[in-house]
Amino acid sequence: MSRKCEICGKGTVSGHHVSHSDKRSKRTWKPNLHKIRAIVDGKVKRIKVCTACIRAGRVRKA
Repeated sequence: MSRKCEICGKGTVSGHHVSHSDKRSKRTWKPNLHKIRAIVDGKVKRIKVCTACIRAGRVRKA
């Protein structure tokens, strides 16, 4: 399983860390994922969901 929300599809984003001297180095931002037991198609299933989806109520916890 990848680092991706199974509800909204939010995943890892890459970019640059920019220092005070404007020196750039690669870095990544990872979504805040939680493994929760949720009801999917009427069955209880363990899925990875971002906290934004949990707070927005897009997931029904088991």
